[in-house]
Amino acid sequence: MGKLFRYLRPYWLYAVVSPLLMILEVTADLCLPYLMSFIVNYGIIGADVTEHRVASAIIGIFFPNGGCSSFQMILIFGVLMLLVVLIGGCFGTLCAYTAARASQGFGHDLRRAAYARVMSLSIEQADRFTTGSLVTRMTNDIAMIVEFMEMILRMFVRAPFFMIGGTIFLLTLDVKFGVVLLASIPVLALTLGLVLSRAVPLFGTVQKRLDRVNCVVQENVSGARVVKAYVREDYECERFRDANGQLRDVNYRVHRLMAIIHPVMIVVQNFAVIAVILLGGNSIRDGISGMSTGNIMAAVTYTVQVVSSIMMITMMFQSVSRALASAARVREVIDCEPVIEGGTGDAAPADVAIAFRNVSFRYPGAVGEPVLHDVNLEIKRGETLAIVGATGSGKSSLVRLIPRFYDATSGEVLVNGLSVREYDLTKLRQKIGFVMQKSELFSDTVANNIRWGRKDAGDDEIRAAAETAQADEFISGFADGYDTFVAEKGASLSGGQKQRVSIARALARRPEILIFDDATSALDLATEAKLRKALNKEMKDRTVILIAQRIASVRDADRIAVIEDGTVRHCAPHDVLMQTCEAYREIYASQMERGGAANE
Repeated sequence: MGKLFRYLRPYWLYAVVSPLLMILEVTADLCLPYLMSFIVNYGIIGADVTEHRVASAIIGIFFPNGGCSSFQMILIFGVLMLLVVLIGGCFGTLCAYTAARASQGFGHDLRRAAYARVMSLSIEQADRFTTGSLVTRMTNDIAMIVEFMEMILRMFVRAPFFMIGGTIFLLTLDVKFGVVLLASIPVLALTLGLVLSRAVPLFGTVQKRLDRVNCVVQENVSGARVVKAYVREDYECERFRDANGQLRDVNYRVHRLMAIIHPVMIVVQNFAVIAVILLGGNSIRDGISGMSTGNIMAAVTYTVQVVSSIMMITMMFQSVSRALASAARVREVIDCEPVIEGGTGDAAPADVAIAFRNVSFRYPGAVGEPVLHDVNLEIKRGETLAIVGATGSGKSSLVRLIPRFYDATSGEVLVNGLSVREYDLTKLRQKIGFVMQKSELFSDTVANNIRWGRKDAGDDEIRAAAETAQADEFISGFADGYDTFVAEKGASLSGGQKQRVSIARALARRPEILIFDDATSALDLATEAKLRKALNKEMKDRTVILIAQRIASVRDADRIAVIEDGTVRHCAPHDVLMQTCEAYREIYASQMERGGAANE
C-alpha cells in the first residue's frame, strides 16, 4: 500500500487539511454532552452554577452581575449547543469535501497509471493476468483502495480521536468511570482479534472469486453468437451459476465472521452504560460531591461514543484488510515491468526490408517442441511474400515476431537491417500495418475506426483507403455513411465487412510493411481478387506479407514461403513451387482440383 501513496502527492494539501477539519468537528461533538450536563445540572435541577468554573464563566459573559434564572441558563446553553453543532457541521462538510478531492484525485491518478501499465504490457503478460482479472483490478480493486483512502482521511481520525477525547472527558467527570472502559476494551479487542485473524485471509479469496465471475461474463458476452449457435445457454448458465455460487459462499463466510462483532459491541456498550449509571447513582446516593444527574447523562453519552468509536475502528480494520488485498493486486499490475522493452534505434528503408536469421520461438510457459525453429528468410523491399502451411505450422507466430508482439527465443529478426530489439517500439510499429485474423473494431464511427491507422488522416484519405479495401461501397450504403456508429467489437457488421474496414485501417497508415494474417478469409473470391488488384496498384512500393489458406489468394505473390514443421522448407514463386514442393502441390490439388478452380 505504501508505494501507492505516491499518487496522493499532488493532493497533499487536501490530505493534510481534511484530518485537521475532522479533529475540529470531533472536538465540537465532544463538547455537546458537556454542555448538556450544564443544562441538566443548573437549568433543570437548579444546582449552584458558581460551583463549576466553566459553566459560571459562560453565564458571567451574559450576566456579569448575576441574577440568571433557570430558564435563561437553559436558553444560553441550548443556543450555545446549536452554535457548536453548526460550527461542527461546517467543519464536517469541509472535511468531506477535502477528503473527496484527495481520495478521488488519488483514485483517478492510480487508475490512469494502472491502465497505462496494462497498455504497456506485452501480450504474454496480458494473457497471464486474463481479461476478467484486469477488469476487476481496474474497477473493483481500485474502488476499494479509494474508499479506504477516504476512510483514512476521515474515519481514521474521527474514531481514534473520539475514543481518546471521549475517554478524557469521561475521566474529567469522575475517575471511576475509567474503570468501566478498562473492563470493556479488552473484551472488544479480543473479539476483534479473533474475528479478523480468520476473516482477513478470505478477503483476497473474495477478489479471486470475483475475477472468475468477471471472466465468465466477459467470455459469454463476447462469445454470445457461438453460445447460441451451439445451444449452450444452459451449460454457460450453469458455469456462471457455479462461479457466482463460489463468490457467494466466500462472502457468506466473511459476513458470518464479521457479524459476530456488532452484537458483541452492542452487549459491551449496554453493560458499560449500566455500569456508569450504577456507579454514578451510588455516588449520588452516598452524597459524594461532584457527582450529579447531568454528569451521569454526560458520562453515558461519552461511554456510548467511546464504544461506538471502537466499533468504527473495527469496521476500519475490515476495510483495511480488503484494501490491502486489493492494493496487492493493483501493485502486481503496476509493478509488472513489460517483458518487451524497446531500444532507441531506428533505421531508414533498406533493400532487405525484413530478415529472419536462425530464428526459433516458443510461447512463454510452453513446453515441448518450439513453434518455430531454424527459420532463415529474407524479404526484399517492395516484395509481396505469401506464407502458406498447414494449420498450426507457425505462420501467424512468425509474423508476430516482426512488430515484437513476442520476442524470438533465439536468433534474430531484423527490419531494414536493424534488430527489432534495438528499435524504439513506437517507431518500429509505426512502420507496420497489421491486419489480424480476428478483426477488432471499436465502439466509434466507421471513419474513426479507419482513422485509428493514422489519427491525422483526412476524410479524402479515409475514403481512398476504404476504396482500396473494397469497403467504400457498403459504407456509403449506410444511412450515415462514414459517420455510422459501429457496435461494440463490430457486432453490427458482417465478418467480411469487418475485415475490409480493418484492411482500410491498415492502409490509411501508409506503412512501409503491410502484414495480412489470414485477413481475407471472410471475403469471396471475386471481392478478394478486386482487393488484390487494388493493392497491387496502391501498394506496389510497399513490402507485403500475406498469410492465407487459399492458393488463389497467394499465387500471384512474388514468392511463396511454405512452412512445414515450424520452419521454412521452400520459398519460391508459384510456378517453381509447383515443380519442386510436394507439400505445396498437395495444397494446390486439394483446393483447385477438387472445386477450388471452379470457384475461381
